[in-house]
Amino acid sequence: MVGMFFAYFALVSIAAGVLTVTLRHPVHCALSLLVLLMHVSGLFILLNAEFLWAVQVIVYVGAILVLYLFVLMLMNLKTDERYFHSSALYIVGPAGMGTGYVLYLLLGSPFDGVKGDAPAAAVLQDGDTYAVGIKMFSDHLLQFEIVGIFLLGAIIGAIVLAKAPKPLDTERERL
Repeated sequence: MVGMFFAYFALVSIAAGVLTVTLRHPVHCALSLLVLLMHVSGLFILLNAEFLWAVQVIVYVGAILVLYLFVLMLMNLKTDERYFHSSALYIVGPAGMGTGYVLYLLLGSPFDGVKGDAPAAAVLQDGDTYAVGIKMFSDHLLQFEIVGIFLLGAIIGAIVLAKAPKPLDTERERL
């Protein structure tokens, strides 16, 4: 039964990922990204990682996707001005090379079967959420804060780019 759910979540995730890259309309891309993120969260449920499932749904589906849609609405893209998604031939080559590279990394990974450094007794005693929180906010706090600064910079950049230009002052031209 778990194998059927894994196959479903994996196949829909792959299809939604391909649609996210190949669809022409940005809102349709965002909706297929929503489907992708929800099905990846389903994979976390199959791994008995309920905390990661909740983080996936709250942070990625709830916050990042809303941020993405906010930036799309700020940019006010016109359909006539976009030429990037005009041909699928531009995607086949990089997708093939990317697939080959991912397979190479998966088959030659030195981390195959490597377990974390937290003792199992501590995780069972305090819970996996506590163990992830302690690890993230002690060893990886700097990276966590850097990502927050990058997201803030992205929002400020989107607002600056979306701001309408002001008309020139006609009073100065007369002088």
